[in-house]
Amino acid sequence: MALLYFPHTTIHFPPIRISPPLFPAKTKSAAVSSLHFSTFFSENGVVWCRRATTPFRKYAYPDPIPEFAESETRKFRNGLLKRLSKEKETFGDDLSDVVEVCVQIFGNFLHKEYGGPGTLLVEPFTDMMVALKERDLPGAPLAARASLLWAQNYVDQDWEIWNSKSPK
Repeated sequence: MALLYFPHTTIHFPPIRISPPLFPAKTKSAAVSSLHFSTFFSENGVVWCRRATTPFRKYAYPDPIPEFAESETRKFRNGLLKRLSKEKETFGDDLSDVVEVCVQIFGNFLHKEYGGPGTLLVEPFTDMMVALKERDLPGAPLAARASLLWAQNYVDQDWEIWNSKSPK
């Protein structure tokens, strides 16, 4: 029988046979999966665990801010148009259509899902590429990549600036 030791608590588990995969997610004990361990060590085949001094804390991201989303969508449109304008041979007369598709998808993401640093996802950019390809617009990979690079360079930073100016 395995013995887990915690300060002030001892938990006994029946012996288990471990075979590949070593720790399948579905077989974890509910008691063990809800605990946070900081140290594991073995002594004569007995596994000892020390409980961490601080429990896990869930971080709740803030809700999207509509005013920020509007402002950032305008900046995104201008930045993307400036970047893709350098690729006239790729986009030709479809440049404004390509930009509008990207802006619509990114604006929806900012309004519904973006809640600050750590919440910038890749899905809107893959959605852009798929939407551009479905509409047979040129340069889908280039437009999606340029959009992603713009967002990585500006969105989180602009969020921090936006929130540092807002009254607390």
